[in-house]
Amino acid sequence: MENLHRVVVTGIGAITPIGNTVEEYLYGLQSGHNGVGPITLFDASLHACRFAAEVSNFDPTGVLEPKESKRWDRFSKFGVVAAKEALADSGLKIDETNSSRIGVIIGSGVGGLLTMETQAQVLNIKGPGRVSPFTVPMMIPNMATGLTAIALGAKGPSSAVATACAAGSNAIGDSFRLLQLGKADAMICGGAEASITPLGVAGFASAKALSFRNDDPLSASRPFDSERDGFVIGEGAGVLILETLTNAKKRDARIYAEIIGYGTT
Repeated sequence: MENLHRVVVTGIGAITPIGNTVEEYLYGLQSGHNGVGPITLFDASLHACRFAAEVSNFDPTGVLEPKESKRWDRFSKFGVVAAKEALADSGLKIDETNSSRIGVIIGSGVGGLLTMETQAQVLNIKGPGRVSPFTVPMMIPNMATGLTAIALGAKGPSSAVATACAAGSNAIGDSFRLLQLGKADAMICGGAEASITPLGVAGFASAKALSFRNDDPLSASRPFDSERDGFVIGEGAGVLILETLTNAKKRDARIYAEIIGYGTT
């Protein structure tokens, strides 16, 4: 196709098991830090798999408004915080002159699983009258996208993808396509997940999808090893700011990389 816009990366944000900012994350990678360990988010003593890659010491104080964010699922908090970091890193300013040309796509394989699980228990034990009115807006997978768009004032193309472990990559690819075609000037995109819940771990374990190296969790994540026995469930968020090269140059933005292709099957 001719006349496609070139697309570049101008901002990065991250909430991960080895660091809650991009700087911490890079240090964790470079120092060989391993974010896998015993599950602390709930009592996993009766579970077949008792370890995961948890985000530790996550405190959104000063980044998210407490009264509002208490109504958000954990995955949405990860997504919005990572998006705010990415936007700040990019130096992109969103105002009424450009907000309709800036969109958001943040993918999630599951969405608010913890909300779904806890409210199902409320329904079963206390009855339908006690179910939170925020259940649906907390659990649906597109809420990280919606809350990010509201928080940052982005009024362009807004959607979400739920393609399991590929959701974040698909979100970046779909954003890339929109920018290529001139449907937006910038996109806030990536993935957010928080599936380390009793139901999530039990479900994956029942499907024999997880590693069961409870005696050696640090070596459990070994995707290319002949003795691989399953994956390690984890959580976090990664968000990029993508822009057309024209838009990035116009504001003299720092450019990390250029995306030159994307495919999905």
